[in-house]
Formats: sequence, structure tokens, C-alpha cells
Amino acid sequence: MGNVAVVGAQWGDEGKGKIVDWLSSRADVVVRFQGGHNAGHTLVVDDVVYKLSLLPAGVVRGGKLSVIGNGVVIDPWALLDEIETVAAKGVVVGPETLAIAENVCLILPIHRELDQARETARGGAKLGTTGRGIGPAYEDKVGRRAIRLCDLRDVETLRPRLGELLLHHNALRRGFGMEDARAETLESDLLAVAPRLLPFAAPVWRLLDRARHARKRILYEGAQGAMLDIDHGTYPFVTSSNTVAGQAAAGAGVGPGTIGYVLGITKAYTTRVGGGPFPTELEDEIGRGLGERGREFGTVTGRPRRCGWFDAVLVRQAVKIGGIRGIALTKLDVLDGMSELRVCTGYRDGEGGPLDHIPSAAADQARVEPVYETLDGWQESTRGARSWADLPATAVKYIRRIEELIEAPVAMLSTSPEREDTILVHDPFAD
Repeated sequence: MGNVAVVGAQWGDEGKGKIVDWLSSRADVVVRFQGGHNAGHTLVVDDVVYKLSLLPAGVVRGGKLSVIGNGVVIDPWALLDEIETVAAKGVVVGPETLAIAENVCLILPIHRELDQARETARGGAKLGTTGRGIGPAYEDKVGRRAIRLCDLRDVETLRPRLGELLLHHNALRRGFGMEDARAETLESDLLAVAPRLLPFAAPVWRLLDRARHARKRILYEGAQGAMLDIDHGTYPFVTSSNTVAGQAAAGAGVGPGTIGYVLGITKAYTTRVGGGPFPTELEDEIGRGLGERGREFGTVTGRPRRCGWFDAVLVRQAVKIGGIRGIALTKLDVLDGMSELRVCTGYRDGEGGPLDHIPSAAADQARVEPVYETLDGWQESTRGARSWADLPATAVKYIRRIEELIEAPVAMLSTSPEREDTILVHDPFAD
């Protein structure tokens, strides 16, 4: 079909930005289909670093149409700031290169304030949200009281919508000891940015349908990872949207049959930001070493990521849930110089019994213990390798064992943040 969906197969931060950027050279349209500016992609192009949170990775390549689908929630001010930031680096973003679904829901200052108030009230039981209002914005979407981009076209539509929204939010704000939000202030702020946002608004579903009929190649770009999925992740330590490939259809306004190849992104080890279970976490010198060599700090928050061994159980589950046909394995070079490596091949439950998946209940997740297999490491450098012949034999053996355990082939291999340091085994667009 020539259409590819790229999704994370761990807890996010797998290196999707580079892979999407690399694949976008083969695509005509790049679509972001879920999440908000709580997600971040770091791209390195000709030694220029781009940190994107809402803009699809395709914006840094000329001649591509970038699309923000209806499944995303948008902070208007954050988006405009991001557009200005990339413009300062020579990337021009205009209505001819970026389309935003007119029915996309907006993140307002009241969402951010509520998000932060809730995290503060949780004390030591924080979920680890970014505090950017994504969760409350999705709540309002499901509660049918959200403000959508199309609402900014008509103040007579916007005003009663804001009144309904604040009826809900001000009740919550009083419970947290916060002052009531004023509809007049929100209305004024939104109408001020409307002229800058509305030129991007479009019926995205129709644009994508026309692109498909014109046999354009479409790349669907996911954010976060499968284990942060609101339904299938390590609940409640998850994000507020569906992160698996099935959401690409609903979040962009296309039929599920139009999604062709699903490429899952996974690191050669495992990381996680924030709270929640992490069976293979290493709170020792090895874990700290992985974090230092891999520069494991959140693109959005700057928080250090927790690091651990590769968890094949977790990734295999993501493969099954997400319909992943192939894996892009990233950051292999971070493992260079290690004498031995461990891979989680199974779990033990709280009573010591075998377990081949991550259980749904939070209490059961917390009791999971990893079962490891030890593999030889390698001393040679894999950084910058662009062919299998450049890889040490033990590195190839490590990759082949991962393929066996996760029951999916490695379609791509990334050996540095640089765009061209990529080994292509199978071109997803070839299917």
C-alpha cells in the first residue's frame, strides 16, 4: 500500500524521531495521530538539532505535507512557539506544508493548571505526568465539552462552549483551592491566536483520502510507546491516549485498511521516564552507565530516564497488541564495550510462578520479577555502522536472539543519532 505506521514498542523515547525522519525521505505525507506536546522527538540533520513536540518530523524535509490529525490535542501557544523555533533554524512552516485537523481539540491554560494541581495533591504517589495539560484535555474531549480548532471561527459558537467548559473546571478548581477561571480571559486569549492558527485548519480526512487515491505514500507518526497506551499499558502509569497503531486510523480519519506496514521502534535496552513498574530496571552502575552513554534525558521534560536490560516479554506483547510487522532497533552503539549483556526472556509472578506477559493489575505488575538470559557482549564499536558487515559477530548474534524472543524481524537498525547511520534490512514502504 505504501503507507507505514511508526509506533513505540516500549515506554516511549525509543528513537522514533530519527526513524520517522529517515523514512520521511520516502514519504509524501507525514501524519501525527495522537498525543500532545508531552511527547518529544529529537532530530539531528546536518549537525542541526531539532526538538519537536507537536510538529510531525516531516517538517524538516522540504516538499512534504505534514499533518496533525484529530487524535492529537494541541496547545495553541506551544505549537506557535515550536513553529517559530524551527523557523529560526531555516524551516518554513505554512499552510502549504502543514495541515491541522479542524476538529482537533485544544489544550488551554486551565488544563495545564489542573494537571499540575492534581500531581501536587498526589504527593509521593505522583503519576509522573509532564504537567502540560494533556490528560485533562482528553477528559474534556471524551466529556464532550472540549474547545476545538473549528470553534475559533465563530465567537458566537465559542462563547457558550467556554461557559460549559468552565462550569466543569471551576467546580474542580474550587476543590483544589484555586480561583475561578474567567471565560472572558480565555475567550480573549483564544481569539488573539485564532488568526495565526485557522489558516492551518483543514478537513484532514479528505486530504488524506485524496492523497491515498493519488497513490501518495503516507507515513503515520506515533508518540510515546505501547506500554504507555491508555488501554494496554502499565495503567495507571500511562499516557491519556491510545499509542498503538490501531489509533493511526481513528486519529487521522482514515480506514484501518489503509494502514499498511506497522514498524515498531525499540531500543537495544529499555528506558522509562516517571513512575510505574519497570521489571528490568538497573539501579546500579550498569544502569547509570547506560543512561550516561545513551544521553537518557527526556526531550520534553529533561528528566533522567530510568534504564535497564532489554525486556523481550514487554516488546513481544507490544508486537502482538500493535500488529507490528517489523522492528527498528535503535541505540545499539550504547551497548558497545560491555563484556556481557542480559535479556529478559520471561517473568515470575508474586508467587514465583512463570509469567509470559505483563499482567493488567497494578499490584501484579509491581510484583513481577524478570528471568534473564546472558549473552556475550562486544568490545568493538558499532557507532555509525551502515551495513551488517560493519557489525561485530556477537552484536549480530544479540540482534538475532532478540528477533527470536519478540517474534518479529529487525527491519531497520540505527547506530547513532545521525540520519544516515542506519542499516535498512527491509524497506517498510516496499509492502
